[in-house]
Order: sequence, then C-alpha cells, then structure tokens
Amino acid sequence: MNVREYWSLNPEVAHLNHGSFGACPKPVLKCQRALRQRMEVEPVRFFVHELEELLDEARRTLAQFVGADPAGLVFVTNATTATNTVLRSLNFKPGDELLVTDHEYNAVRNALDHAAALSGAEVRVAEIPFPLISSDDAVEAVLAQVTDRTRFCLIDHITSATALVLPISTIVREMRARGIPIFIDGAHGPGMVPLDIRAIGADFYTGNCHKWLCAPKGSAFLWVSEDWRNVIRPLVISHGANSPRQDRSRYFLEFDWVGSSDPTAYLSVPAAIRIMGSLLPGGWPDLMEHNRRTALSARRKVCEALRIPPPCPEEMIGSIASFPLPDAEDSTTGGLGGHDLIHRELFDRYQIEIPIFTWPKPPRRVLRISSQIYNSPEEYENLARALGELL
Repeated sequence: MNVREYWSLNPEVAHLNHGSFGACPKPVLKCQRALRQRMEVEPVRFFVHELEELLDEARRTLAQFVGADPAGLVFVTNATTATNTVLRSLNFKPGDELLVTDHEYNAVRNALDHAAALSGAEVRVAEIPFPLISSDDAVEAVLAQVTDRTRFCLIDHITSATALVLPISTIVREMRARGIPIFIDGAHGPGMVPLDIRAIGADFYTGNCHKWLCAPKGSAFLWVSEDWRNVIRPLVISHGANSPRQDRSRYFLEFDWVGSSDPTAYLSVPAAIRIMGSLLPGGWPDLMEHNRRTALSARRKVCEALRIPPPCPEEMIGSIASFPLPDAEDSTTGGLGGHDLIHRELFDRYQIEIPIFTWPKPPRRVLRISSQIYNSPEEYENLARALGELL
C-alpha cells in the first residue's frame, strides 16, 4: 500500500498542516471502531469491569513511549485541558508571578491569564526573538524574567506559531535550581521528537496524541511528578473523590473516571504507536528523522522563495517550520489563517492547506509548514512556487 493511502485525506489538496489537528490513519480508526463495538455490545461490562484494565494497558504503552513513570500519567482530551487542570489545582496568591513566553499557544495563554486573574497573580512574559540566532537566546530571554516572586513557569516544548523546539532541558534545570515549578506544554512533542520525560525533569508535562502520534482526536495525556500527585485534581470532580478503594491511587481514581464518555480515543493510542511505528524499517526513530529531514529540505525551498535566511538554527527544527511573511494590515486571524489573503489564495488557487498565524501581533505574521510521512517533496516545491507568485 502507498503510505498516502493509509489516510483519508483529500488527494486533491496538499495537506501541509498536519500540526494543527493531526490526521488519523485508517488502520487506527479501524481499531477505534472495534473498541466502540466492544463497548456498545455490553456497555455495563465494558465500563464497570473492563475499562480500568484497558486504560492501564494503554497508559503503560504510552508511558514507555514517552519515557515517563506510568504512575504519573493520566489521559485527558487535549493539552489545553491538561493545562487548565494543573492551573486550577494550584494555589496562587496575589503578588505571585507566573512566567510564560510570548510564543505560547493562545488557548493555553488564555488559561494562564484566567488563573492569574482569579488569584491576583501577575503574568510575566519573556519575549523570545524570532527570527533568532541560537537556542541560547531563548534561555536568556526566559531567565531574564525570573524574579524572587516567580512561582510558576509554563514553557512550550515546541512552539505552535513559530515552530521552535525550545531547549527545555536547560530551562527546566534552571527553574528547578531556583525552586520554581515548571509545566512543559508538549502539545507537539509526542511523535515529533524523541521524548524522555524522566530525563527532562519537569514537574508537569502534557502532550497531544492526536497530532504526531496520529491517534484519534480527543486523546492526550497529562504527566505529573510524584511530588504533585496529591495536589492535582481533574477539572470534573466525580466518583473517585470519595471512593473508599485502597487498591488504586487517588490520582487514578479521580482522573480515570470523570463521568460517562467515549474512552476509545485513549484506548486507541497503543494502536497508533504500533501502526505508525511500522511504516518505516527503523520504526519510530526512522519516522521522526524522516519527517525532520523533509521539514528541513522544505524549509530551504521556502526560504529561497521568500528570499530570507533560515529564521532559526536547524537544531530548533522538528517536523514543523515557520517563516516570517511580509506584514499585512488586513491579516486579522489569531490562529489558523482563515482571514489572511495569502492563506485563502494558497487554498483557493493552489489547493494547499497551510496555516498563517498573526504573530506576535498584527501586522506581523508567520507561515508554518508541517511534514508528515504522507507529504511529498513536490508539494513543498509547489508551495515555494506559489509563494513566489503571490509575494
């Protein structure tokens, strides 16, 4: 089978935006359908007698893939939910400072601003330049904003609009040395870059499974270090809050059941890991390196078309890459580019699906490419040609 045929993507469109919502392969969706059938054949047995064991199996598989202690890993629907979960569980006080960068994903930044407003804390923003010369620029920008009132740090692993793989191990080490809890927003991490959450050493890490792992939509995880597991509680308080059970951690009892819902996206994560890992002879390391090489090659083509130098060093590139575009006063989008003229022209005239973000604020904007195994070099050549005609 041609690898493109694993996906249901419209063959008439060059889908260069895997990074926004991912795309789930047909064999993974088939596994999810089988799980749904199992659930609906005998719902009571499935939820009451089978679900915990199935969640534990999926948890162990995912924890091994991301290098995490499974006792700290719970499933959530997306990274934004995970971020809200942690922020709502922490007890910030007036005068506390919550540190974030100006590259943070808008939904997550909104959650941080909301937590600050509720508690009287202050959000302090580190401005990381883009373009930038070195990953050291990011570290220096973050550390420059640390004060004796910094009580929490929220940092992207891979930034959304600007597509930078940040030096999180260094940043985590510096925060831990200062006694500052640190949350890593790894929405793009799992499946894009090799992960070892134990080695990273953050207090909290969240990652989406529907993006680069190609699991079904609505599958993500939150990992919490042992020191914080008795503090972090789910957004929805349910039966686990007063369960008398002693055979399972309170953390699992609360997070594994937050009311009736369809858990099959979570339970399909092992299938996604297995199926995506079978697409190339070298498994996941081969797949991640393939996607990164493709992204770097595509980046060179787009830079030539835009007549700009690479906006960041290669070490900060995974399988997405972003490029500054000429300013546009009429670009009002805050996210996926639906109100940007170039975005519309690329889709309507050239059948290229690709995001343009307003960043950091109008009139500045960036274009971002994604590279997944179903993308071909010709698609990026067509993009470069289209950009040359439009700009």
